[in-house]
Amino acid sequence: MRTLVNAIRQLLRDLKSQRLRTLLTVFGIVWGTVAISLLLAFGTGLQEQMRKSMAGLGDHIVIAWPSRTSIPYDGMGKGRQINLTERDIQLISKQAQGLQAISSEYASNMLATLGDKSLRVQVSGVSPVFSELRSLIPQGGGRFIDPMDMKQRRRVAFVGNQLALDLFGKKNPVGQTFELNGSPFLVVGTMRPKDQDSSYRGRDKNALFVPGTTMVAMTGNQYVSDFIYRAVNPQKNKELTHSIIGILAGKFHFDPKDKEALMIWDTTEMFAFMDAFMFGFKVFLGILGALTLIVGGIGVSNIMNVVVEERTREIGIKMALGARKRIVLSQFLVETLLLTAAGGLIGLLISWAVCASFPSLGLTDYVGNPTISPVVAAVTAVVLGLVGVLAGFLPARDAASLDPVIAMKL
Repeated sequence: MRTLVNAIRQLLRDLKSQRLRTLLTVFGIVWGTVAISLLLAFGTGLQEQMRKSMAGLGDHIVIAWPSRTSIPYDGMGKGRQINLTERDIQLISKQAQGLQAISSEYASNMLATLGDKSLRVQVSGVSPVFSELRSLIPQGGGRFIDPMDMKQRRRVAFVGNQLALDLFGKKNPVGQTFELNGSPFLVVGTMRPKDQDSSYRGRDKNALFVPGTTMVAMTGNQYVSDFIYRAVNPQKNKELTHSIIGILAGKFHFDPKDKEALMIWDTTEMFAFMDAFMFGFKVFLGILGALTLIVGGIGVSNIMNVVVEERTREIGIKMALGARKRIVLSQFLVETLLLTAAGGLIGLLISWAVCASFPSLGLTDYVGNPTISPVVAAVTAVVLGLVGVLAGFLPARDAASLDPVIAMKL
């Protein structure tokens, strides 16, 4: 503790004698700290925004489209159409191991009419769990399709937020009635606006969702357009997919290795690629920031060399009076670390202020909001510590290696 107090006092005296040089040195540390912390913060914010936009389609879901066989199997030729019904979806639900949720989807383009407004819209007949799988969250006062809607084949609809605005204007759509292909439908909910950067049948904000049973009754088409599912552990989606393919291959007699019988889109792979890419990107940004901070560390090392030269006689006297080398070494090393820590603290405060004010610029949808997470703060602190130790060790070692007799004569 006494060594730290003495180091602080001596550092303040040194700063007064080298004000301009010290100011420039601290500025280098501040600039380097701002560089590394903001680069990592913006990288973190961009990753979170990309993840949020990707999850708009659904969080780690798998989408499967029944298609045609491409391999002859069990005495039957290729090109057979695989048509799935709701019974097949129930079969998968009962037999597939590790399945968390599954929903069929019946898709069709229909004409939505309200008064003198008519819009051609994408309509999906789905089950209640579809809301959870596809991140369709109702706005306040509304709901998604429920089991009673399915059981009674109710003519109710859940409307995308943009479609609700186009069809109903500024009125609250919930409780309103419109016509879908000439049949009256009651709006039970509208979608909460969400980020969505990918889709397979258009953006959800422009879509309309009705009970799957109602859709089958309206169109007479009992075959599902696609089905969506997710494993209890999303990392097990691939194993679950193999299980589902095996179940359907056994019933419809196609080769389980036939990749065209069922067209599969596993969004888990998309998330994994994004995480790997962003990890590499943040490492690159961190290296750039660290190099900038190292330049500031060189400035710290230079000023400490100047301090050693100016205090050579003082060091010689201390060593002649019995001061050990480790005391001299630790004193200069502590002074360097204090100087580095002061610049780092100022830099972190500046970075925090930038991150706090950034959301007001309205750029969140493009680059996200920069976030100084515990990981970012820890990385910055570690780099600062390494720079401080490396910048101060060589001058401190030179000071501790002085010959007391020669030093007192200088």
